[in-house]
Amino acid sequence: MEKGRSFETIVGVFVLVVAVFFANYVYRKSGITNADGYSLIAKFDRADGLSEGGDVRISGVKVGKIINLDIDPSSFQAIVKFRIPKGMKLPKDTGANVTSDGLFGGRYLALIPGGEEDCLKEGEEILSTTGPINMESLIGKFLFSKDNGK
Repeated sequence: MEKGRSFETIVGVFVLVVAVFFANYVYRKSGITNADGYSLIAKFDRADGLSEGGDVRISGVKVGKIINLDIDPSSFQAIVKFRIPKGMKLPKDTGANVTSDGLFGGRYLALIPGGEEDCLKEGEEILSTTGPINMESLIGKFLFSKDNGK
């Protein structure tokens, strides 16, 4: 009887250790540790494919995440609110694009830092924005153009 209980105890400890490692992995991958940054906004005519929790990248490297998507009731533009680390100071002339990971990849917010010396502060807006390219529309225009390349 004693050997059976010690085996169960060992298995229980092993399961707890695995659970702790898994919880740590999920916490690190979730980006929750990035909460000490500051938030900015960008407005787009279209923000297709972006979602809360989505990536914010500079030069292809994840630097933050999207924390809220909303609509401006007066202009009907999509308002994208995102968070980046405090130590990352973006110039006021930074641009923001909705970009994809390839032809069929997911969409993310790409930031293109400018050259101005003044930097964006908490809650400020990035003014230079470009929405996503609609591949279906481009393909349709190509296929149904009048001259079809002739």
